[in-house]
Amino acid sequence: MRFLKIFLSFFAIMICVSCSSDKEKISIIQEDDIEEQMIESFSKGLESLEEGDVLFAAKSFNEAEMLYPQSKWAPISSIMAAYSYYSQDYYRDAIYELERFIKVYPNHKRLDYVHFLLAMCYYENIVDEKKDLEPLLKAKDKFEFIIIEYPDTDFALDARFKIDLILDILAAKEIYIGKHYIKKQKWIAAINRFKKVVDDYDTTIHVEEALFRLVEIHYKIGLEDEAKKYASILGYNYLSSEWYEESYRILNPKYKTRREIDKEKERNFIIRKIKSLFE
Repeated sequence: MRFLKIFLSFFAIMICVSCSSDKEKISIIQEDDIEEQMIESFSKGLESLEEGDVLFAAKSFNEAEMLYPQSKWAPISSIMAAYSYYSQDYYRDAIYELERFIKVYPNHKRLDYVHFLLAMCYYENIVDEKKDLEPLLKAKDKFEFIIIEYPDTDFALDARFKIDLILDILAAKEIYIGKHYIKKQKWIAAINRFKKVVDDYDTTIHVEEALFRLVEIHYKIGLEDEAKKYASILGYNYLSSEWYEESYRILNPKYKTRREIDKEKERNFIIRKIKSLFE
């Protein structure tokens, strides 16, 4: 009886070992099969992307990721899905994929690229900056994040360039609104817009015009000292600027700008030519 119990215990153990071994074999077979399916889906994604069918490409990359989420290819598949959408201007879908990637793979080594692509989605989604600034401001925030978090990368270098362009657009918008207020004779509102350009966007090409507009408005409303202050700032920083010359003419009405002098010379030349025909 004791021998039977020992035998049955030994037999049970052998069955467990056998079952475990079989399960491992099945697991390995299934894993190999899943990996093959994943590779197939990933390959379909690449082919579709090359053919321009980005929607099917993104779907295939998503399938590859879901088939084998523990694989090192899963995050790459996710990035490729996002890039597929981005490549054909499906920015909302790309943004969704990229933000999901950041949540699912927070420690991935290519997060720098993911954040940059996300910033580019916002940047290139700018339709009309005069009406909707949200994509522009989000892009600016993302590019600034890249500069802080990945300062020594090529992405940071490009991010700095993109921020300069964004600041230029934001300054242009302020100039546009400020000139609109001038037409409406809303002087304080206009002054605030031009001051914002001078204070916040002083590295852009629009700061010269903003200073000129401040000279123009202050002179018009009788604040000549303020007008002279902004004219001196303009002259000190942009002495050869046409905007400074225009400012100087406002403060010195008898002064003629180079453009006016050239026009006068041209007009006199034409008059002399006409007179010579009748001599």
